[in-house]
Amino acid sequence: MTPWLMAGLLFTPLAWAVLTLLVNFNRGRLISWLGILVQVVVSLGLWAAVAGDGGFHYQLGGWPAPLGIELRVDGLAVTFVLLTALVAAACGWHASIYLDPAKAWHRYFWPLFWFLWAGLNGVWLGGDLFNLYVGLELISLSAVGLVALGGESAALRAAIRYLMAALLGSLAYLLGVALIYGQFGSLSIAGVSRLLGEAGTAPGQTLPLLLMLFGLTLKTALFPMHGWLPPAHGIARSPVSALLSALVVKASFYIAARIWLDLGGYLGSYGLAQLIGGLGAIAVIWGSWRALWQAKLKQVVAYSSVAQIGYLFLLFPLTWGVAEPVSLQAQQGITLQIISHALAKAAMFLAAGNLIMSVGSNRVDALAGVSRFLPFSLFSFGLAGVSLMGLPPSGGFAAKWLLLQSSLASGQWWWLPVLLAGGLLSAAYVFRVYRASFMERAGTDRFFHPSRSLEVIPMILALLSLGLGLVAGPVLSVMVLPFGEGGGQ
Repeated sequence: MTPWLMAGLLFTPLAWAVLTLLVNFNRGRLISWLGILVQVVVSLGLWAAVAGDGGFHYQLGGWPAPLGIELRVDGLAVTFVLLTALVAAACGWHASIYLDPAKAWHRYFWPLFWFLWAGLNGVWLGGDLFNLYVGLELISLSAVGLVALGGESAALRAAIRYLMAALLGSLAYLLGVALIYGQFGSLSIAGVSRLLGEAGTAPGQTLPLLLMLFGLTLKTALFPMHGWLPPAHGIARSPVSALLSALVVKASFYIAARIWLDLGGYLGSYGLAQLIGGLGAIAVIWGSWRALWQAKLKQVVAYSSVAQIGYLFLLFPLTWGVAEPVSLQAQQGITLQIISHALAKAAMFLAAGNLIMSVGSNRVDALAGVSRFLPFSLFSFGLAGVSLMGLPPSGGFAAKWLLLQSSLASGQWWWLPVLLAGGLLSAAYVFRVYRASFMERAGTDRFFHPSRSLEVIPMILALLSLGLGLVAGPVLSVMVLPFGEGGGQ
């Protein structure tokens, strides 16, 4: 069973990308619905296999490393595989209705969508630094193409800006990978960690870590390297913005977290951990403040992403030089933050797309009166905002509670004001959107009523984000499962 599940995750998206490239948008939509169903079923199957038997290493084609490609299939990886299936299925469903088949450029949405999904699965399951790079490049190039999908000059400018940032980040990461290989003769993260444990650190070994982290934080849009994100997320079509914010920026952070947790104890330092955490804290405040003053609705949500990404980088100080239970608690908090943010931000962007379609404008002040005509989408936007604020019983609350506890347990009390201020500022920009929508304007209201299906999708995602805190225990229990004996080759 396992070989079929792995083939379904990695090769089916690539096959579907080629198939949809050969047909128009409508036929690509039909083909993609079948592919989405396959991906969801396969993702559930792999998650169930790991939940029942534990994680395993899988060798593609039966070839062992270093000649072959070894995949790391653990609880964290399958959790993100399943999250990707859920969010991508919702965004694909929304795009199939939201995008206009008559526009020639939109036919390329489906192949880019499937290449992106293949790259994401490759990153979640990757076990060595170079194959993680391959998956990351596939994600970046697909994402740039999706940003440029509309063909307008503003979209092309944002895509080029995104491409330049992605290429610089990739160059820095790849240089670090080359230095790691030159020093250790291995690209396996677990293998390098084992060699470092045997030999200890040596002069010059910190440079590869710095290069890789710089490249990955640039791709994740950590402050002050976030300049490419608001234009790209703000100008892209709403289903694309949802994919970018919910999944794409998480892939580069996921790699950075894997590297830090396995190699940071040997190559990192207290100062580096605090610096990265400090940049994350600034991102929380700065991104939230900028979101509060944006005139355009999607820019509000885009700057909110800058802020929410900042929370993720508290992983670095909260896992360096602390007791193992504290580190595990911080890792669980960050995992919940990623899942909660992915669901909430996808819901927000999709709901924002519905609101913009209805009023015919991207401006916040154009929402006046829309609360009477599109309450379902507005309610979805607010429910997603509850998770961003960190209010119970949402997944955002559970995540911030774990981060608060790990901050106190590690003696790093200075992260508490960041967690509190971020929640308050999130409430401010969400309520600003609501205030605008409940304003009344003179004259006759003219609103377009989108399909009811377009309103159902963000509502489902928002409810999942809200209820995540109630099932946080079972979700996190899969993360700590040991590697089993079966399932691999």
